[in-house]
Amino acid sequence: MNLTIKRFADTADVGVETIRFYQRKGLLDTPTVSSGIRRYDEKAVRRLHFIRAAQRAGFTLDEIKKLIDLDSRDDRVRAREMAYQRLQTLDQQIAEMKKARDALSRLAEQCTHQGPGACPILEAFVD
Repeated sequence: MNLTIKRFADTADVGVETIRFYQRKGLLDTPTVSSGIRRYDEKAVRRLHFIRAAQRAGFTLDEIKKLIDLDSRDDRVRAREMAYQRLQTLDQQIAEMKKARDALSRLAEQCTHQGPGACPILEAFVD
């Protein structure tokens, strides 16, 4: 594989500026110039896809950089700890979102069945 930066970015459905941003952050290496053009190989594509997948899992760029470093040192223990920490955070966020969903559902139901007067939804958001 020998991709230009545009084709490289396209493999992960990101823009060229995103690639440059990841390079500035130290997440991606900047390839050497060959025939006046930087070319990206399969290893770079795998790294880019890893970064995007880790972002979808909710890891920050700093955390992703740590995961990449842990991978280079084969430190599975610490990588696993980071994954469990992320799972714990996601579980907390899901619980909070369920509470918010339940509250909003109750308000919507009250709004449907309540007679004249202020809407319970609007009243709930007024301090």
